[in-house]
Amino acid sequence: MRDRKTGKPRGFGFITYADPSVVDRVIEDDHVFSGKQVEIKRTIPREAIPGARDFKTRKIFVGGIPTSVTEDEFRDFFATFGDIKEHQIMRDHSNNRSRGFGFITFHSEQAVDDLLAQGNRVDFAGAQVSYDNRKESTIYKNFIIKSSKRPDIF
Repeated sequence: MRDRKTGKPRGFGFITYADPSVVDRVIEDDHVFSGKQVEIKRTIPREAIPGARDFKTRKIFVGGIPTSVTEDEFRDFFATFGDIKEHQIMRDHSNNRSRGFGFITFHSEQAVDDLLAQGNRVDFAGAQVSYDNRKESTIYKNFIIKSSKRPDIF
């Protein structure tokens, strides 16, 4: 994982195995990465946490954004659903092209609730874009690898 603003490594990462039983075997062993001992921890998917699906948020994930859409067009379109605090279309670090997804943070949780009550797709810039308030909760992360001594190795 890298810092969004600086692009520098944050000293941890995630690995997802197709077979979850592998995780138990991985956790039992000691692991060295680039000459350093790393700490292995299991993560718990949000779906397994009671009430995790019912949490309130002001931030939504938006996927399927056409690459031609500008930041201003993105903000202005979603501003019709509520006051926008922050917005960001994610871009490839090497060429600054849109990666086709982004995030909108509204000033209120009610704006997200109202938007989600209308479904999870909307026509935008000639395409059907999807939105969701779960961010990474739809992705099952089996465990985290963290280097306690060298955050620069990831």
